[in-house]
Amino acid sequence: MDLFSENIKKTAPLADRMRPTTLDEFVGQSNIIGKTSLLRRAIVADRLGSCIFYGPPGTGKTTLAGIIANSTNSNFVALNAVSSGVSDVKKVIEDAKHLKEVTGKATYLLLDECHRWNKAQSDSMLEAIEKGYVTFIGSTTENPYTNMTRAIVSRCRIFQFAALTAENIKQIISSALTSPKGLANYNVILEDDALDHIVLTCGGDARVALSTLELAVLSTPAKKGIITITKKIAAECTQGKVISIDTDIYYDMLSAFCKSLRGSDADAALYWSQRLIKSGCDPMTIARRLVAHSSEDVGLANSQALVVAMSAMNAVEKMGVPEGLIPLSHAIIYVCMSPKSNSVVTAMNAAGADVDKTYNDAVPDHLKNTNYFNEKRKPYKYPHDYGGWVEQQYLPNEIANHVYYVPSQNGNEKSIKLPDKKLQNIKNKNKK
Repeated sequence: MDLFSENIKKTAPLADRMRPTTLDEFVGQSNIIGKTSLLRRAIVADRLGSCIFYGPPGTGKTTLAGIIANSTNSNFVALNAVSSGVSDVKKVIEDAKHLKEVTGKATYLLLDECHRWNKAQSDSMLEAIEKGYVTFIGSTTENPYTNMTRAIVSRCRIFQFAALTAENIKQIISSALTSPKGLANYNVILEDDALDHIVLTCGGDARVALSTLELAVLSTPAKKGIITITKKIAAECTQGKVISIDTDIYYDMLSAFCKSLRGSDADAALYWSQRLIKSGCDPMTIARRLVAHSSEDVGLANSQALVVAMSAMNAVEKMGVPEGLIPLSHAIIYVCMSPKSNSVVTAMNAAGADVDKTYNDAVPDHLKNTNYFNEKRKPYKYPHDYGGWVEQQYLPNEIANHVYYVPSQNGNEKSIKLPDKKLQNIKNKNKK
């Protein structure tokens, strides 16, 4: 590394300087990169296939791709989907093919913001992935199943990253304060409530947490050689209001708000929402919880509750405070006063449980893709030819009679009628 590169590295943002370079330094995502996980074993063995890292910003997607680059014996190329075109992709593929033929060495292509690629760019990569010239690693904050072409997604294993936990963020901040790459040269005292404030306001994003910490340290004058970061300073650096409650009380109040929604107590739900907001809680946190509970606790008893909650969340996002709090309060009262049903959650969990334990779940012949005409199959009954509904099997044979959704007798669900066969299956299930 030359002098100029060294200077650039020293002046890089704290989040960049603290970026882990090995798997042992990596913090968080233990469900996909733990000691015995498939992804970790594949990286260590240098046998990683094409994959897509998908999740919120600041959770380690690009960092993990960089670690793969450092730990593999393969060639590694990085592109950004925003600035790269088809010609860039073709150049990578040509070089990778030549390298593979001459040296047998594989090439990894890291594509940041991969959801930005259009169909032409994606299609130009397909053959190279299939023939093994390139191992594709995409990184995106958007859902690849809905924001990327199916052809690419079907050739990749999807790894979903979650927002970092409070303990993950605290570990990252602690490391930044003591590491020579970080702030070890500064004599910093980070007060506990300041740390808690950074953790609460960063939204599980390590980059935001480290940027807040760096700004606080660099903008606070030292007194007797010590830089003390208080909660007030941390709040100024996050451009947010000081949260005037500690972590435990904050989550207790969120829990009280959610349980008040479920319990149909509009007065209590309004009180806890205002108590949280006036204590510094982001109103979008309240809005997101409200959207979740409009399906979890109201559900099909009044599907309009989800529409109202989503509209309120959009209003808070677009209008801000204080105007956005009016439609938010409107939606809180609406969700509270709606009839309640948890049938959606119950059905979702039951279906998920069957997916986990059902191994012979082949698609019934009459539901398969009709492009294959050379096989004799049981004919598919087109429901519209029978007035909109006709009895036929849609689940795999192993679980053909399983029922997940059972309408409640509350609100609009009273009018939902299940087919006689499903009703009989419910009765049989209840007898067991």
